[in-house]
Amino acid sequence: MPLTTLPPYEVIPPGASISPLVVASAHSGRDYTDRFLKQSRLSPAALRRSEDCFVEELLHSAPLYGAPLLHAHFPRAYCDANREPWELDPSMFRDALPDWCNTSSKKVQAGFGTIARLVGNGGPIYCHSLNFEEAERRIRECWYPYHAALLHLIEASVARHGLCILLDGHSMPRQGGRDSADFILGNAWGTSCAPEITVMVEKILTEHGYRVARNMPFAGGYVTRHYGRPRRGVHALQMEISRHLYMDERTLERHDGFPVVQQVLSRVMAELSGLAHHMARQT
Repeated sequence: MPLTTLPPYEVIPPGASISPLVVASAHSGRDYTDRFLKQSRLSPAALRRSEDCFVEELLHSAPLYGAPLLHAHFPRAYCDANREPWELDPSMFRDALPDWCNTSSKKVQAGFGTIARLVGNGGPIYCHSLNFEEAERRIRECWYPYHAALLHLIEASVARHGLCILLDGHSMPRQGGRDSADFILGNAWGTSCAPEITVMVEKILTEHGYRVARNMPFAGGYVTRHYGRPRRGVHALQMEISRHLYMDERTLERHDGFPVVQQVLSRVMAELSGLAHHMARQT
């Protein structure tokens, strides 16, 4: 993993044909800087348990279908772009937080605010309390640039096509036993995108033999709920991919299933791009 500071995000642009589809991965960043590692009580391997490992690689073919691919370089454990900008846990900080911080959300209480207190089952991240200045710097250098880039891509799509479909890619630990879902599609209980978008993605995945659930236990985070405004022409769908399908969850290494999932997701994006063009023509 890199120990030098990269730009907070990367946008891989589409080819000549531009689709009303935007693909994003907010949690696959793995730029663990020396500064952050020194602040943490956890090993780099333990910190990586919070990553959506390799999701941007699983979605790498998006530009082939006219969709820009946005992905974060900063790790989720460092700054979580799928939260509100100021969801902060006051117990983590030496100084008092400003009144405008959201200190009481369920995510904050669980230890997973914009600046996380915990890494999954790995326990507390930090050796010592942080200064609010540290959180402010991360949010301004990572969260805001990522969302500025995402908003620009969405607005550009709406301006060009009158519509945008946002596919927000994530990964999840295996949910229970063998009969658990392989994919969970989150549409904020039917409010963040048109029904045909969820139906299409679910149909493709089930045709390939995968078990698909909707909204339980992941109905969509900040990105899905904030940007998904179907009446304004912006449709957002969160897709959670079970990590066991493509990687060893213990070693965090890709296995033979990786290219299989990659190919299936390539079809998902190809057909979503076609649907986005069809919906744009109807507007």
